[in-house]
Amino acid sequence: MTIREAGTGDWPGIWPIVRDVVTEQRTFPCGPAMSESEACRQWLVPAPARVVVAVDGDRVPGTANMYANRPGPGSHVASGSLMVSRDARGSGVGRALVADLIAWARRTGFAAVQFNAVVETNVHAIRLYESVGFVTLGVAPGAFRQPVEGRVGLRGATRCSHGS
Repeated sequence: MTIREAGTGDWPGIWPIVRDVVTEQRTFPCGPAMSESEACRQWLVPAPARVVVAVDGDRVPGTANMYANRPGPGSHVASGSLMVSRDARGSGVGRALVADLIAWARRTGFAAVQFNAVVETNVHAIRLYESVGFVTLGVAPGAFRQPVEGRVGLRGATRCSHGS
């Protein structure tokens, strides 16, 4: 598997992942009725942001986008979003995407990486983030309506991109 820059020609491989994650309503705070064109506009963020795909042969098992978390005085902190296809979860795709995001943040001079909204029932993502040095800075209780567990918290996590 390799991680590479994504282009508009990669959208047919990205869209099924985005569609599945969003319609599951378990891990990503987007409306399940999001159209393909709206999803494409939101996911394929323009430069200087970056979009990547994980590629395994001719298959796209995962994707990520990364960008400055905020403009102006907050632009020294990176953020991003990661999605892995249902059939590739637990196979290392997420870990490879997180490592790529951290490496990009280091290369481009960001002081830290922050995830703003990690659903607290997304234990696999939380374990992955913690294993590479992210810490939860706070939880917004009940900020996410999970279809099975009801209202659950959203975590805010950060990691110094120049640390270990």
